[in-house]
Amino acid sequence: MAKQKNKTPSTEGGLATNRKTLRDYHVLESFEAGIVLLGTEVKSMRNRQISMEESYVRIDRGEAVLINLNILAYDHGNQFNHDPVRKRKLLLHKREIERLTSQIQLKGLALIPLKIYVKKGFIKLQLGLCKGKQMQDKREDMKRKTADREAERAMTRRR
Repeated sequence: MAKQKNKTPSTEGGLATNRKTLRDYHVLESFEAGIVLLGTEVKSMRNRQISMEESYVRIDRGEAVLINLNILAYDHGNQFNHDPVRKRKLLLHKREIERLTSQIQLKGLALIPLKIYVKKGFIKLQLGLCKGKQMQDKREDMKRKTADREAERAMTRRR
C-alpha cells in the first residue's frame, strides 16, 4: 500500500508532524506507509496523543520497523492498553524495502518519519529518506529565513 511521493500527500487530517526533521536533515525523497497498530493506539492517535521526537525507522530482516514513536496510553483502555513506546511494523512493498535498504547502506542515509495523517480512514505515515545537515548548512538556512522575513517586512511596509 505504500506509494512513492515527492510532495505532501492530500490528507483528511494531519495528526502529528516531526518538526525537527526539516531543521536537522535534507529530505531527499518521501514515501507513504501504513502502520500496524492496536485498537487503543488508534484511539490515542486520533486524540493527537503522539510524540514523534527521536523516532526513526530501521529495516530488520526484510521488514521496516518504526522505533521510539511515543503513543500515550488511551484514557479508557483499562487492561487492554498498549506499551507507549513499542516497536511498530510498517507496511511497505518488498521492492521498496529492498531499494531503501540499499540506499541506506550505500549512501549512509536515514529513514525518518515526517508526518502521521489519516487517509481514507486509515492512519498513514510519511517517511523521508534523509541526509543529515552539517552545522554550516543549518546556519545558511537560518540566514536565508532571516533575509526572507526581512524582505517580507519591507514589502508590507511599502504597501
